[in-house]
Amino acid sequence: MLKKFFVFIESLMTPKRTTSTHPNSTAKPTLFVCKSCDRSSEERPKNQPTDGTILLDKINSLYNEKLASDDLEIKPVECLWACSQGCVVSVSSPDKPTYLFVNLPPEESPTALLEFMQLYIKSRKGNIAGKKFPKLLQSAIFAQIPPVVADNKLN
Repeated sequence: MLKKFFVFIESLMTPKRTTSTHPNSTAKPTLFVCKSCDRSSEERPKNQPTDGTILLDKINSLYNEKLASDDLEIKPVECLWACSQGCVVSVSSPDKPTYLFVNLPPEESPTALLEFMQLYIKSRKGNIAGKKFPKLLQSAIFAQIPPVVADNKLN
């Protein structure tokens, strides 16, 4: 399962041919939110949204209400392969590290995640010191994965 997780993370970081990995790239940083995450292993009643869906909805609402800039993409994903880790999100951008946050409470996390995204967007290389993370995210960081930098040599 861990191997599948790393393959998935690598796929998030691998630039697509339509996206430039040049430092002046216009590709937006992306906040991936797992829709299927739940903090509890207990079975949910039917038609009740998952914690991941609640988190996604709250992030989108807060983003549209407070920021509504064009600097960020928020993308739902079906699974981030960290099912035992509660609510999980990933932050990724070309030529910047990818961050993975786990065990996020859906009610309190949106503000912290959007604060982190502002730091990430403003940072030229995407390296954010852990002590600068919003307090809630300091204990939720699971991984910082180095960026994939395109090799400009033709093979």
